[in-house]
Amino acid sequence: MVASVVPIETDYLVLGSGVAGLSFALRAAAHGRVIVVTKRAAEESNTQYAQGGVAAVLSPDDTLDAHVADTLTVGCGLCHEDAVRIACSEGPHLVRELVDRYGVSFDRGRDGDFALAREGGHSARRVAHAKDTTGREVERGLLAAVRGHDRVTILADHMAIDLLTMQKYGGPEGCFGAYVLDQRTQEVKTVVARAVVLATGGAGKVYLYTTNPDVATGDGIAMAYRAGARVANLEFFQFHPTCLYHPQAKSFLISEALRGEGGVLRTRSGESFMERYHPMKSLAPRDVVARAIDDMLKKTGDDSVFLDMTHLDGSFLIERFPAIHAECLRYGIDMRTQPIPVVPAAHYSCGGVVTDTAGRTNLRNLYAVGEVAMTGLHGACRLASNSLLEGLVFGARAAEDARNATALRPPAVAPWYAGAASDPSEAVVVTQNWDEIRRFMWNYVGIVRTDKRLERARRRIEVIRDEIREYYWNFKVTGDLLELRNLALTGHLIIECARRRKESRGLHYTLDHPEIDPRFAVDTVLRRGDGPDPA
Repeated sequence: MVASVVPIETDYLVLGSGVAGLSFALRAAAHGRVIVVTKRAAEESNTQYAQGGVAAVLSPDDTLDAHVADTLTVGCGLCHEDAVRIACSEGPHLVRELVDRYGVSFDRGRDGDFALAREGGHSARRVAHAKDTTGREVERGLLAAVRGHDRVTILADHMAIDLLTMQKYGGPEGCFGAYVLDQRTQEVKTVVARAVVLATGGAGKVYLYTTNPDVATGDGIAMAYRAGARVANLEFFQFHPTCLYHPQAKSFLISEALRGEGGVLRTRSGESFMERYHPMKSLAPRDVVARAIDDMLKKTGDDSVFLDMTHLDGSFLIERFPAIHAECLRYGIDMRTQPIPVVPAAHYSCGGVVTDTAGRTNLRNLYAVGEVAMTGLHGACRLASNSLLEGLVFGARAAEDARNATALRPPAVAPWYAGAASDPSEAVVVTQNWDEIRRFMWNYVGIVRTDKRLERARRRIEVIRDEIREYYWNFKVTGDLLELRNLALTGHLIIECARRRKESRGLHYTLDHPEIDPRFAVDTVLRRGDGPDPA
């Protein structure tokens, strides 16, 4: 392993290439040079796999206040209303800009206006979509614009190791770059920037079953926490109620939009059950539906429940959901004539790195946007399709704020130093710990929790993190090791947040404290060194 001696200079360093990172990059490029670092191919992000769409008030039959009210209701008392109003009010313009400026193609109705869908928790049709592959279309349009911009450089197959902070040089709290591993050559590069933007997405891979791609390992949360940034509300991890259940299918999401078009959740015997749990039935908020399915599976002993679309017109289903129809057919399931077997799976982190409404963290010149951030938009549970909206709005707002960032930098920047680290010799340590973390996080820190389960998880994660630290300092870094290190810390932070919330609210449900407690109507904030937090 080699390290570059001369730092790479740029105005803005963006870690992540989903909707939030690309939205920032395109705007920031108007007033500076941008480097976008992405772990795999630039397309590989949570955005690419978003099916449902973008929630925004795009119809005269809808109102801003209704979108705000729905978001606040689903957020269960923890949303920051200023962030909610900003996202809901600025979203419609940015959705239209996707079309007019970046050529993103949304489905249209007969009148030429947006064909809007309704999803769980929404009181109106307000989800703009591109069939059932909205994220892929949004990513395509933004990435094409980024690749065509002469002031933006994409470093694919590169992974940030850690942030460069002024504290380590005896200066004020602030960030001025990152050490970045080139996974093709194993060279560690030092990238120095006027502002650093975390847009690394979520952490679904901390759980055994997830709808997220393999890149979602909590990297931004872990790096920010190690650097001294505040993180919050990580106990609120959203489990999508409907992931395709098939032994050969790898975590394929069955969009909430199917229920929005009339899909009904049923038991194996064909009985509908959501009316027992919520007046909105199959269109209840995601936390309610996920817990209801979990409860039914425990009661019946079945492996899955079923999403029934067979009462709807078959040609409409193929036209509206071509990708889902094709994927189900791969496994012998024709949703026109057969109910789809589904189970919940980890989907979205409503907590993250604490920011204000301009994307600023408590570390100067460090921003966080998209799923990695905790703006307060989602509260204790995210309203469906508010995620792409969040990336668009706060990516744009951060870019506007960062143009005024004043560079921080020590007189000399130390290159990466590997010391006496040797080549990895026991990769089984990485795979064993990876598998164990994901399994006990699913069993102990999943949809339903208890104090005893959380304590078991805490004890185990501390032992594993000790093993990882020893391995990290003794062997040269690899992408797999960096992901495991980040995954373990993020899991530890989720556990600690969950242990501190002695109530059930939104996505955090514990059998030992099953009611909402008004004393806990506050964010769960952690910062390294502030107390008995994960080190």
